Amino acid sequence: MKKYFRPLVITSIILIYLIIIAGAVVRMTGSGMGCPDWPKCFGYYIPPTSASQIQWQPNNKYERGVIVIINEELKIAPKDFVSAETYNSKNWEKYTKHDYAIFNVWHTWIEYINRLITVLSGIPILLMFILSLNYWKTNKQIPIFAMITILAMGFQAWLGKVVVDSNLLPLRITIHMVMAFVILGILLYILYQTKEKLTLNKFPKAFKAVLIFSVILTLIQVALGTQVRQYVDEQIKQLGELAKSEWLNPPTLTFYIHRSFSIVIVLVNAWLFLQNRKQRLGLNKLNWVLIFIGFEALTGILMYYFDFPFLSQPLHLVLASLLFGVQFFILLEVFKSKFRIEKQAV
Repeated sequence: MKKYFRPLVITSIILIYLIIIAGAVVRMTGSGMGCPDWPKCFGYYIPPTSASQIQWQPNNKYERGVIVIINEELKIAPKDFVSAETYNSKNWEKYTKHDYAIFNVWHTWIEYINRLITVLSGIPILLMFILSLNYWKTNKQIPIFAMITILAMGFQAWLGKVVVDSNLLPLRITIHMVMAFVILGILLYILYQTKEKLTLNKFPKAFKAVLIFSVILTLIQVALGTQVRQYVDEQIKQLGELAKSEWLNPPTLTFYIHRSFSIVIVLVNAWLFLQNRKQRLGLNKLNWVLIFIGFEALTGILMYYFDFPFLSQPLHLVLASLLFGVQFFILLEVFKSKFRIEKQAV
């Protein structure tokens, strides 16, 4: 059964990236409140496809938890009942978690697909945990971290509910995104633990220090980027979806720091790339680091100078997550290989 474990870990990692992509699309399209409740959508497991489905109707059977929009307010059914010929307010309660009462079928289904991907990702992660028990005698870290992944996914699902209930409070959206990075890091650690071919090279202390510094720089850059994104979200609420040229007008200090910081990241990772080639350290994944940094810079330029072209925002975030994933795995190769070799030799 161990032969299926590593493919399950890889599948789980791919699905986490799909969650990040879906979340980025949700944020780009403003679809976060497409479903006003959680985990259902307007009280349904399959969301509505037309406005008529979330409007009050006479002689209609309503189940407990179903949400309708009446007089631009969300109303929820506290129990099962059949409506009469005329609307009876006693059959409904006001939805109090937030007051966002707008239905947009595209926003609803974009948010629903985001949730669906999250649910589907739980299946390989659960199977991964079950199969990880086969490693208990040889490497207890694998089942332990597999269990941590399940707990982290549960916490991530709860965060999703908190985000919706808060009507997309920017700070909570950021925490939700950071948690996806944490889950990704845990899965990459599990994947490395099952790696058979290890990196045997000895790495200079200066190289290790700069490598750690590069990962820290990436995390700081992501944090700064989320702050810029929060500012853009606030501008969108005030100026509207069509005023793209004004979303970063005026640019904030955080934006200038975020933009200037990218130069430092390029220089640091270019040094790592050159040292890897010069000393033949065998870290070929550093090629991908530079590629992702290049495209990350390109999408940043497109957003600022060309008024946020379509898909530039989600691509910017996805590239950042790919960059972090590759850097984190390189970090494991550099700092964990010697430990694993010594452990296997005992």
